[in-house]
Amino acid sequence: MDTARLARELLAALDGGSTIPSIVARDPGFGWDEGYRVAAELLKLRRARGERTVGRKIGFTNRNIWAEYGATAPIWAHIYDRTLIRASDQQAAVSLKGSVRPRLEPEIAFKLKAPLPAGNGHPETVLRSIEWYAPSFEIVDCHFADWKFGPADAAADFSLHWRLIVGTPCQLRSVEIPVLAAQLRDCRVDLSRNRVVAARGVGANALGHPLSALAYLTAALSRQPQFEPLAAGEIITTGTLTAALPIKPGETWSSRYQGLPGVEGLTLTFTE
Repeated sequence: MDTARLARELLAALDGGSTIPSIVARDPGFGWDEGYRVAAELLKLRRARGERTVGRKIGFTNRNIWAEYGATAPIWAHIYDRTLIRASDQQAAVSLKGSVRPRLEPEIAFKLKAPLPAGNGHPETVLRSIEWYAPSFEIVDCHFADWKFGPADAAADFSLHWRLIVGTPCQLRSVEIPVLAAQLRDCRVDLSRNRVVAARGVGANALGHPLSALAYLTAALSRQPQFEPLAAGEIITTGTLTAALPIKPGETWSSRYQGLPGVEGLTLTFTE
């Protein structure tokens, strides 16, 4: 299929809050390599119109939700200055205008102070490349009708990234690394809608450890020379710790983290 045409089709769907037919349904041979070729073309298009990349999202790290989406592996995409929102005092009001059928995911985000070492995914080693960590919410959206897509469709469709909301960062100190590595794996999160708990999760839901998700992304990028490797200053969000739940205007959602000292939950109010 025409990679440039597919990229323009998906960008128009993003801009218009609309859906397109599944690419995989149109071409059963459309696989991972083709999906990321479309993603690379989308990166060029978005940069050409002035959008600036500020990090990456990793998706489908929670294997508990693979069956729901037909996922077979994690996916990733860029985060842009226009898709990143920084919460103020752990709160943010977010307009859902332009989304199709958005869903919410509580995650843990990290800012890199240095590129990750290749071939060493041990959590304590990964942490030595981290400047800070923070609670985050990713809003995911799908530009295929009714969230019906093939795995490679999702890779092409911005890896479902729509917005990332990041809370107050916790600066990392090297003396804390051994303890923090265990806390990130074992921490728990409650996801609530209008003050009623709707889902619960644990840090280990992200590929066994949120830092394992970071190591996965480093390895994946080493096999994708069309994309830049991770660099200092990037913000990386490591995947949902619970199910991804539908959201709509008028709702208030919040997260509460347990077992991760210094990390306060976020509260989001959604508007039209």
